[in-house]
Amino acid sequence: MTRRLAQVAKKVGVSEATVSRVLNNKPGVSEATRQAVLTALDVLGYERPTQLRGERARLVGLVLPELQNPIFPAFAEVIGGALAQQGLTPVLCTQTKGGVSEADYVELLLQQQVSGVVFAGGLFAQADAEHGHYQRLAERNVPVVLVNASIERLGFPRVACDDAVAVEQAWRHLASLGHERIGLVLGPEDHMPSRRKLTAARAVARATGGELPDDAIERAMFSLEGGHAATTRLLERGITGIICASDPLALGAVRAARRAGLSVPRDVSVVGYDDSAFMNCTEPPLTTERQPIEAMGRAAVELLVAQIQGGAVPAGELLFEPELVVRGSTAPPPAG
Repeated sequence: MTRRLAQVAKKVGVSEATVSRVLNNKPGVSEATRQAVLTALDVLGYERPTQLRGERARLVGLVLPELQNPIFPAFAEVIGGALAQQGLTPVLCTQTKGGVSEADYVELLLQQQVSGVVFAGGLFAQADAEHGHYQRLAERNVPVVLVNASIERLGFPRVACDDAVAVEQAWRHLASLGHERIGLVLGPEDHMPSRRKLTAARAVARATGGELPDDAIERAMFSLEGGHAATTRLLERGITGIICASDPLALGAVRAARRAGLSVPRDVSVVGYDDSAFMNCTEPPLTTERQPIEAMGRAAVELLVAQIQGGAVPAGELLFEPELVVRGSTAPPPAG
C-alpha cells in the first residue's frame, strides 16, 4: 500500500496524503486532482478502491497496427492531442509481431474500464480476420470509433479517407501525363481499403476508355519490401505508371525501378498514398494522395466524446476527401 501511494503521488506530483484522501473518498481534494490520481491508478495498473469502481476511467485506448509507417504516429499525435483537450488520457496500444495482439489489448483496456477506444487501422479492415474482440466492446457498450475503411457488420461509427476519390485522382493524373499502362500495388485481398481502391480503379479505367487487366494488379504486405517485390513483377509486364496503397509501398516501388536500371520519373512514374512524414524529402520527392489527418483525427474524437456523453451517434461512415500532392515522382512516360 505504501509503495502504491508513493508511485501514484510521484506520477501525479502530489503528496502521499493527498493520494490517500482520494483513495479513501475524503473531502479536501479538487476534482482535477482527484481525476488525476484515479487516472494514475489506471495507468500504473492498480485496481481502484471498491467505492470508486463505479466510475469509468478517463482513459481512452488508441490502438494502432504499427509505428513504422509514419502515418500512424501522425494519427496518434492528432488524436492524442484532441483527447487531451477533452480531459481524456490516451493509452497507446501498438501491435508488434509476435507480441501483444489487438484482442489482448482490448481485454487490457476493458480491465482498465476505459471510457472508449479509437482504432486507427487494424483487424477491422481485414474481412478474413478474427473480429470477436470488437463484439466484446459492443456487448460492454464501450464507445468505439474506427479510422479508415472497415468491414460493414461491426456497427461502429467510422471516419475514413475516400479511397475511391484517391485512386480516381491518381489515375487521371497519370493518364493526363500520357500513361496507358497503369498498374496498382495494393494490400492483401481481404483488406477493405484496398478493395475500395481496386473497385475505383476498374471504374475509372472504363470511364477513360480502357480496362484494368489482372496482370496490372499486384498485392503485397504494407512494407517497403512488399512494394519492391510487387513493383518488380509489374515492371516485367511493361507498366509505366504505378499507384500504390501506401507511401512505404511507393518507396519500395521507387527502389524496385532503380534496381531494374530504370529512372523515376523518366521511365516509371509512382504515386503513393498518405503523404506521411518526409515524403517531400525523398529522392525524387513523392507524388502522393494526402489523407486529411488533422480533420479525420478530430472528427474521430468528436464522435467518441459524443458517445461517452451519452449522445446518439449513427453507425455510419464520414468520408473525407484526399488531396493529390504532385511532386517529382511522376512525369510523362518514355517516348515510343
